[in-house]
Amino acid sequence: MEVQNYRDPELARRIAAKIREVTPQTGSFKFCHVCGTHEWTITHYGIRSLLPENVEVIAGPGCPVCIVPAAEIDESVQLAQKGMVMTCFGDLLRVPGSNGSLLDAKAQGADVRIVYSLTDAVEMARKEPEKEFVFFAVGFETTAPATAVEVLKAPPKNFSFLVAHRLIPPAMELLLGVGDLNIDGFIAPGHVSAIIGMKPYELFPRVYRMPTVVAGFEPIDVLMSLYMLMKQLKEKKPRLENEYSRVVKWEGNPKALELMDQAFTVTGGNWRGIGRLPDSAYKLRDELAEYDAHAKFGVKIEQGKDILLGCECHLVIIGKIKPDKCPMFMKACTPQKPVGACMVSSEGTCRVWAKAVATSKPLKP
Repeated sequence: MEVQNYRDPELARRIAAKIREVTPQTGSFKFCHVCGTHEWTITHYGIRSLLPENVEVIAGPGCPVCIVPAAEIDESVQLAQKGMVMTCFGDLLRVPGSNGSLLDAKAQGADVRIVYSLTDAVEMARKEPEKEFVFFAVGFETTAPATAVEVLKAPPKNFSFLVAHRLIPPAMELLLGVGDLNIDGFIAPGHVSAIIGMKPYELFPRVYRMPTVVAGFEPIDVLMSLYMLMKQLKEKKPRLENEYSRVVKWEGNPKALELMDQAFTVTGGNWRGIGRLPDSAYKLRDELAEYDAHAKFGVKIEQGKDILLGCECHLVIIGKIKPDKCPMFMKACTPQKPVGACMVSSEGTCRVWAKAVATSKPLKP
């Protein structure tokens, strides 16, 4: 579909009408996305209000900052307290660990620096060779290539990585086993798919009979993906489709995939509020251990405290509840004073909903 304006209200209404045409009047239908940007688009543009009453869209674990387990935040805090210079992107600063955040460590005198790119952190290390620098590498497959590029370029000896990259398809597969979630189809994230391509999603329609559509981030993209999913359900022909073909190719980005394969191996990883998922995380290859902060400084915290008493962030992360069903939402937990990780990052579901509440954007319960 060639579109000049992916925010065209009239086109949006026409697609919404098409969704209503193919949606059965009986039964209920639930689609899940796994992308913070998708949730922002859906909420900001009131897309839920355009859908039939029996069609629901829920947000899965699509915020890369929100799903970093407390134990790995604790590791970063421990490194900072030991005198390392911790560098990270700004949205990580306030993510809660078991007993505080990197911002708390900074307030107590630790050297914690916000950077705008990984390259900035490397340059800092070159300019201050007497100090040990650690970059907290967080993100899904979208940001992992940047980490791979820098580690393969052999950064300075006083630079290392605390790797917390996670993989999206294993999390999607986990959601299919969550009791009473009852998902009818997936909207897969466009930016992740631009790197990994379409192949990793093949198992969903083939093994689980689960309609799956890779979607872009504009309102028209999301509405089209919902139409494609509902059409698959009506035809009873689950398949993998690419709504975002202007960006995502079947093979993904071969160069990025090659670099990631050179830098990382796939291992099990913990996700905040979810637990350990097999084959869901990247770790640096053994031959790159000199740049692995775990190996270099012997830091490893096995168990952290992911969820604080009263916070239901873990249920929001897997889409079992919407943010306004958490008793802390916009009461004890606000963007100015976040309690749960979902309220910290701009991609967190609670933060997205809080922004909508503040600007009076429509929310469908």
